Amino acid sequence: MRAAYITATGAPEQITVGELPTPEPGPDEVLVRIRAASLNPIDTYIRSGTIPMAQKFPYIPGCDLAGEITAVGGKVTKFKVGDRVWGTNQSLFGRQGTFAEYIAVDPGWLYATPDELTDTDAAAASLVGMTAHLGLFLHGNLKAGEYLFVNGGTGGVGSMVIQFAKAAGAKVMTTAGTEEKRQLCRDLGADVVVDYKSPTLEEEIKAFAEPNGGLDFWWETQREPTIERSIGHMKKRGRIVVMAGRDAKLSFTLGPFYVNDLKLIGFAMFNASQAEQQAAADEMNFWAQQKKWKALVGKEFSLDDAAAAHALQEANTLQKAGTLTGKIVVLP
Repeated sequence: MRAAYITATGAPEQITVGELPTPEPGPDEVLVRIRAASLNPIDTYIRSGTIPMAQKFPYIPGCDLAGEITAVGGKVTKFKVGDRVWGTNQSLFGRQGTFAEYIAVDPGWLYATPDELTDTDAAAASLVGMTAHLGLFLHGNLKAGEYLFVNGGTGGVGSMVIQFAKAAGAKVMTTAGTEEKRQLCRDLGADVVVDYKSPTLEEEIKAFAEPNGGLDFWWETQREPTIERSIGHMKKRGRIVVMAGRDAKLSFTLGPFYVNDLKLIGFAMFNASQAEQQAAADEMNFWAQQKKWKALVGKEFSLDDAAAAHALQEANTLQKAGTLTGKIVVLP
């Protein structure tokens, strides 16, 4: 099979595209012909060695996939040959990555793809959608009628947070840097969208949350969060979710945090169990059938251009180039 792989960690130029053996599924696995794989910041961190998971080479990066099953192990009952599936959580903990034509997968990490979703959209939504759902509901216990602020509404996770929160009946405010991006957030369902550079941003957040007595939920996407600022906007028993900024060091006054029963929640999608991710995927599929969300696809690459895809992701994640709105999808 053709695959994009590395033989040592390093820059995007370390990626080679060539032939590797097609995996043979074990009795508890299925073989998937990958039709689309999406790229996430974590894939670039593993490739570069920032996160030391690439220890066995050649290493194929990529967490997300969508495609169809071409072979089924003898003990598998969940799927059959020909089923369309999507999934995430690959390339981690010794699993093969998804930047390849085929992958052998534990079916516990796979979910049926609804007819309403293309493979490109299913792959693009996999990790970011799973992250949004787990953070909102498993960890954050979001309820209908609650007020939520997500800092950055056109990012991969932020765009899914908007749509899932609205599907659950919440009120949503978000930020974006251009009028084009603000309109995109409105199209995704956000109730209030403001410029994150606005000199009156804090007053605008307060005005949004005032009918509710404060925010119930703050979803922070930034790599350097300012938690003290968030605390000032929260209602009693509000929840603040952080999901980025591995090296960030937080500093805030403790009193306003604990006397208001606030919760600061940090989580990583890949820590969730198969059962927890299955429950999230089931609701994502249900909402997809109801057309309550759509994936934001920013740019598509061929497998041969995997290095360029990684370079673009890094430029926007680390250098904040601002040249990407939506997910990068690689089409094997």
